[in-house]
Amino acid sequence: MILVDDGIATGATMKVAIRAARPAGTAQVVVAIPVATPSSVRELEAEANQVVCLHTPEYFYAVGQAYQSFDQVTDEEVISILDRNS
Repeated sequence: MILVDDGIATGATMKVAIRAARPAGTAQVVVAIPVATPSSVRELEAEANQVVCLHTPEYFYAVGQAYQSFDQVTDEEVISILDRNS
């Protein structure tokens, strides 16, 4: 199973996702993220089989700092995208 997030600050949510995947019978858990704190990557490496992270800035303030545009997506936008692709 590959778990993907837009970025990780604390890693708490991803840890829960990893721990939920294990009892579901998932043999391998890979975490894929574009940006995260170095400490979060280390913690996730202890939980997942593999962590792929493209950028671990020394000075991490927020996930949004890694993006030119980090607008929130509304529920309506998500539903529309899902409807178009199902």
